[in-house]
Amino acid sequence: MIRNPIPGNTLRADVGYENHPMNSKLYVGNLSFKTTEDDLRQAFGQFGSVTDVYVANDRETGRPRGFAFVTFSNETESKLATEKMNGTDLDGRALTVNEAKPKESSGGGGGRSFDGPNRRPGGFNSR
Repeated sequence: MIRNPIPGNTLRADVGYENHPMNSKLYVGNLSFKTTEDDLRQAFGQFGSVTDVYVANDRETGRPRGFAFVTFSNETESKLATEKMNGTDLDGRALTVNEAKPKESSGGGGGRSFDGPNRRPGGFNSR
């Protein structure tokens, strides 16, 4: 049971990500491993105010993973940057630029399942 002890405090189902037609955060893929945050700020900054740049790195090796996220201060600048930068060359690579999608939950555990049809309780499967 959900209680609402404060008068006027209501839960609204209509508030959420789906109501926003475009996000101001962009996914930038096919990056060269030598592309830096500063390179991205300079390249995308010509289309508006870049508020954040995140270059994804591998957790174990620390090496770049070849993609980044660039966030603009508003959707108009983000849309312009998407139109102008998608397919353009940066550090010898043709960029893939599109709206960043919300991260989907992976469920954790790497997708392994222990309840398959050949699983016997209390022992190893014979092969």
